[in-house]
Amino acid sequence: MAWELMNKLKLTILLSAVLSLSAQAEIYKYVDDNGRITYSNIPKKGSKKLDLEPMSTMPGAKPQTSTPSNFPKVDSSTQKKRDDSRRKILEDELAAEEKQLSDAKKALAEGEGTRLGDERNYQKYLDRVQKLKDDVARHERNVEALQKELSGTPGSGKK
Repeated sequence: MAWELMNKLKLTILLSAVLSLSAQAEIYKYVDDNGRITYSNIPKKGSKKLDLEPMSTMPGAKPQTSTPSNFPKVDSSTQKKRDDSRRKILEDELAAEEKQLSDAKKALAEGEGTRLGDERNYQKYLDRVQKLKDDVARHERNVEALQKELSGTPGSGKK
């Protein structure tokens, strides 16, 4: 059993090494009629092949630290607008999610204090309340994830 596992591991490592050495994708740049730029590994009529320097896959090789000179760049004002737009979207999502969390907490408080007429079986009550608790927990996780995402946006002071 252990011998078979070792052979599979060796084969996986060998295949990974062969594929990484032979896999250098060609990248194509295509500009449509509206001026939108698309990059793809699939050539399209009118696209131009980009001549990018290959990344070294040799062990111990230093990773490329600078952007290739022919790599498309975005000016800082355009990037700032994009960052501001992203931040606004995240803030709006966070506000909506906080509202839903507040509503879910209110529904839980009301639901725990009320036993409905069709809940003569106590398990029905417990199931209904558990769904309300699950809603609160889901909204709490969403709020936490959005806050984490916002803390990593430019202008937040964190990365």
